[in-house]
Amino acid sequence: MNVYDVIKKPVTSEKSYSGINMKKYGFIVDNNATKTDIKKAVEEIFKVKVAKVNTVNIKGKLKRQGRTQGYTSDIKKAYVQLTADSKAIEFFESLG
Repeated sequence: MNVYDVIKKPVTSEKSYSGINMKKYGFIVDNNATKTDIKKAVEEIFKVKVAKVNTVNIKGKLKRQGRTQGYTSDIKKAYVQLTADSKAIEFFESLG
């Protein structure tokens, strides 16, 4: 799996914004990506050192529109903690 296929987009939520000051960043990642894949991808793309990775699997919700119904897509979030001596990710600095 290519490192650019592992990370899909950053998480833009209140929880992820509160962690920027502590060098904790959130990403939506590929559903089949492991913690090791996510760590390698973040280190290679952003040129930082990762201390730990926490993941969350979120099941799709049931949505109904009249008589039709379906589920939203399942997603996987990864919260990445950088080491203390690592530089911050520049993309998130403008948000914090």
